Amino acid sequence: MTALTAKAAPSRWTSNRAALRFMRHRLALLGLAMIILLSLACVVGPHLLPYDSLYIDLRARFAPPLTGHHFLGTDPLGRDLAARLLMAGRISLLVGFFAMLLSTLIGTLVGVIAGYRGGWIGASLMRMVDGFLAFPSIFLVLALAAALKPSPIMITVVIAATSWMEVARIVEAEVRSLREREFVQAGRMLGLSGTHIMFREILPNAIGPIIVASTLTVARAILMEAYISFLGYGIQPPLPSWGNMLNGAQQYLGSAPWLAIIPGAAITIAVTSFNFIGDGLRDALDVRDDHI
Repeated sequence: MTALTAKAAPSRWTSNRAALRFMRHRLALLGLAMIILLSLACVVGPHLLPYDSLYIDLRARFAPPLTGHHFLGTDPLGRDLAARLLMAGRISLLVGFFAMLLSTLIGTLVGVIAGYRGGWIGASLMRMVDGFLAFPSIFLVLALAAALKPSPIMITVVIAATSWMEVARIVEAEVRSLREREFVQAGRMLGLSGTHIMFREILPNAIGPIIVASTLTVARAILMEAYISFLGYGIQPPLPSWGNMLNGAQQYLGSAPWLAIIPGAAITIAVTSFNFIGDGLRDALDVRDDHI
């Protein structure tokens, strides 16, 4: 971090106050705890279960939860639902996380350039963003998913390609408010390049809104993956995801409702938890509370 950035960046005292505000946000702490538990369960859980996600036991088809060794029951092929749920969680959470990283990278790059350069460059970039936002993203996602060979990597790219616009708008607005600050003017007077000022001086000072937007993007990406897979264009069986588990359960809602309730509950917990974390980070990183 350069001297100019060090002067403009939040002090350690401010960072500590932000951490304290986050710790006082009970729903954010609950969301963080749920995400940690869910992630640990998806990583460690499959190794602790007596069956793997692909083991077929036709004699145990449609076993309800808490039946024998099948803690959450079985599916129409007799596969252990708990094992499939945790393996699906690995895929759904990884897709959400990496889609967030990619969309945040694209959105931040576009937003920083548009906000700092302004003029026809900024206007052109933001009109492109407006054009993408004007087109219903779900139709674009489904069109791309149907045209490309479905795989976890491809679904991640498709979701990221339709999720970066909100990040770009947030970053562009934040950079526009920072580009006339004293530390930026000082950098120009020192002869620093525009690239240096954008990414070494301004970007560190806009990191708070980016973090909040990234957290909410994870929740949106998980929902989007579930939606695509539910419609049959996403992760394909036998590879499990929460979305295609719902797809396979829709015809058994009357006879075996747990097949839909359990993955639906996992999606709800994950998305709600990330939204709680995003709300807590937004309140914690609100610099107006520090009277700066």
